[in-house]
Amino acid sequence: MNPTGAEAAAVELDEADPGRRELFDIPPVDSGGFPEVAYFAGNSLGLRPKVTRVELIEDLDSWGQWGVEGHLDAARPWLSYHSLLTGPAARLVGGLETETVVMNSLTVNLHLLMVSFYRPDADRFKIVIEDSAFPSDSYAVRSQVRFHGYSPDDAVVRLTPRPGEDVLRTEDVVAAIGPDVALVLLGGVNYLTGQLMDIPAITTAGHAAGAVVGWDLAHAVGNVPLSLHDWDVDFAAWCSYKYLNSGPGSLAGAFVHERHLAGSLPRFEGWWSTEEASRFEMAPEARPPASADAWQVSNPPIFSMSPVRTSLEIFDQVGISVLRERSLRLTAYLEKLLAPVVATRPLQLITPSDPVRRGAQLSLRIGGMRAGELARVLRFEHGVIADAREPDVLRLAPVPLYSMYHDCWRAAEALAEAVPENA
Repeated sequence: MNPTGAEAAAVELDEADPGRRELFDIPPVDSGGFPEVAYFAGNSLGLRPKVTRVELIEDLDSWGQWGVEGHLDAARPWLSYHSLLTGPAARLVGGLETETVVMNSLTVNLHLLMVSFYRPDADRFKIVIEDSAFPSDSYAVRSQVRFHGYSPDDAVVRLTPRPGEDVLRTEDVVAAIGPDVALVLLGGVNYLTGQLMDIPAITTAGHAAGAVVGWDLAHAVGNVPLSLHDWDVDFAAWCSYKYLNSGPGSLAGAFVHERHLAGSLPRFEGWWSTEEASRFEMAPEARPPASADAWQVSNPPIFSMSPVRTSLEIFDQVGISVLRERSLRLTAYLEKLLAPVVATRPLQLITPSDPVRRGAQLSLRIGGMRAGELARVLRFEHGVIADAREPDVLRLAPVPLYSMYHDCWRAAEALAEAVPENA
């Protein structure tokens, strides 16, 4: 390949600002004239780190070597395996180790946390979410409301942008937190638009109004720097298969601020909720530790934890601040390349143009065709993998760990060919 013009400029940027692509397996492609896909779906499923396979097999081999004795004698003993993830996860979300735990799936964690933090009464019973919240969050809060005997149509407040706008304004979110709101539960980065919410400002406003404030960080963890402890967030939950690259359906995480750890919040309990030191005394009552570990219910699945541990080590080595800086550069470059394409076609950028108000994502609203149809054209004719949200939103996530400036050039060129110009 002997690139010229804009393509050559992209190649030069990759040489100067390369990321850590060599750590990942990039899917091959048989279209577009390139050996690998241009992958922009890391906000849906991250790519596999090369070392994941090696280290997962190591954990599998411990089972073969030790049998049940692997709980104590494996190279990474299973009894305490989850603690290997606690420190890196806490550093990534800006929490204390006592505030952080890796467990379950995202929605299960949200339900377990709402058992503790959604305590409605006749005067304060509403939950505030985005109207464009990921559907599972909507299902979760509506089912919690029904469980407590309230009508979701009355108790769930769904925030919509102002007419003609695509994202929420912080002042409008704050204004919606009235004296009847028990819980504010928003996405730190909105999955559809890529908007980064003002987490500290909204958290402070929620507390001032007497509400509990929790965050779904599925699209924020591994994407943007977080300081959950310093921001005084009550609780948070996240998955690990998007920007954390831990594999499909992999384990999630949870955060509970230390203010709540020594109290008497209601909580569901199970085998792993009790303190480790006395776990095998088989006592009939749990002795929960004063940490987020008390929200664990079941013993952790080791072979699901293994890829999470591997991924978190990469983030510890590279650093989220370094990744955020590259993300800002990479996303701005993609936006620059898309600008002339958007200007001449039935496309609209719905992600905030202000870099501090977005993560590693640009979302386009499409006219004239469905998002899935366009995504298939990009994939099979150009080797560009993007994420479609029907009916009309295409999401492009330039992930700073493995995406390239050349990928951005390919995406812009592919869109220019795939979407007809305005008549």
